[in-house]
Amino acid sequence: MGGNQRTSSKISKWLQEIKKVRAYLLEVSIQCGYAGMFVITMVSLNHGMSHYVLAVYRHVVAALVIAPFALVLERGRRPKVTLPIFLQIMLLGFLEPVLDQNLYYLGMKYTTATFASATVNLAPAFTFIMAVLLRLESVNIKKIQSLAKVIGTAITIIGAMVMTLYKGPIIDFIKSGGGSHHSASNESATGKHWISGTIMLLIGCCGFSGFFILQSITIKKYPAELSLTALVCLMGVVEGAALTLAMERDMNAWKIGCDSRLLAVTYSVND
Repeated sequence: MGGNQRTSSKISKWLQEIKKVRAYLLEVSIQCGYAGMFVITMVSLNHGMSHYVLAVYRHVVAALVIAPFALVLERGRRPKVTLPIFLQIMLLGFLEPVLDQNLYYLGMKYTTATFASATVNLAPAFTFIMAVLLRLESVNIKKIQSLAKVIGTAITIIGAMVMTLYKGPIIDFIKSGGGSHHSASNESATGKHWISGTIMLLIGCCGFSGFFILQSITIKKYPAELSLTALVCLMGVVEGAALTLAMERDMNAWKIGCDSRLLAVTYSVND
């Protein structure tokens, strides 16, 4: 009897410890999910998938997944979509699904998946700077919270500058015949597009930050989170499809099969 009580007490303490670190475990799992998305996306792009098509398809899937929940869970409490709200939704659909995603994928193609994933960390810094410039957030250096935000933003931007200006040698784990010539030509081609790819990633981060700022403003006027997300994804599909039809004249670019392309479309929805 006493042994059962001790066992029950240990299990209870263990569950309490799990609850304390649950948020950290979820954050780690999310980052692992992002890492998988970066790698799978890079593979699909290297296999010839159009980044325009990828951006459209991923938001088609996202809209189909979110819309049923929005219709059921937010029934009767969705506010009316006025013209100002509709225009904001159009801009939201352009900033993240169209501008951010396409520049992000193209920047990743010109650099590396590792570099692109590291560049995403600039989004909070850019968001903080935009919020301060738009007077959505105040800064008081005398307060430890504001000082921490300023120091964190500065460190993040300095780190991004270091990664941009310094690119170490390519690490070749698998040695192959003629590897030195192939490595040299590959490194030369990568360096050729490294700066332009970095600029695209940075502009994409600015678009992502602008999306956060505008979303925080729109959600106050349209307080139905799931419905707003579904509408933004739908608008992103419409705007992204128009851009894709203008940029990709070959209709075969829309074709996907049971390969890395389909995996990239479905897996990247977690973003």
